[in-house]
Amino acid sequence: MFPTFEKVRELARKKGLSLNQVEEKLGYSKNTLYSLKRQRVSSERLQEIADYFNVSTDYLLGRTDNPAIIGEKVVKTEIDLKKDASESFFYDGHELNDEDIDLISSLLEARMRNRK
Repeated sequence: MFPTFEKVRELARKKGLSLNQVEEKLGYSKNTLYSLKRQRVSSERLQEIADYFNVSTDYLLGRTDNPAIIGEKVVKTEIDLKKDASESFFYDGHELNDEDIDLISSLLEARMRNRK
């Protein structure tokens, strides 16, 4: 079994894209990514896919669970949870309302205070 297909499918899902949409963005013919289920991928194609998703080729090959590229500087950024949540957060297919977002924010704030 080739883990690359499963990794690519999950990465596409996280971006809110279908595999067909990813194929279009990469300029691949239809069902190119589905062929990863049954055959090995060339090193060039693997690198293109890894670059598109900004993950390591080792991650796509299932050699590591860490998608980060070695040596890549990780930039930590602070988020505005309320702003981000109001624009994109869903749970179980339902949009979160202001009360939900306030609850999540207060739980995270309390957790962060107690963690220090």
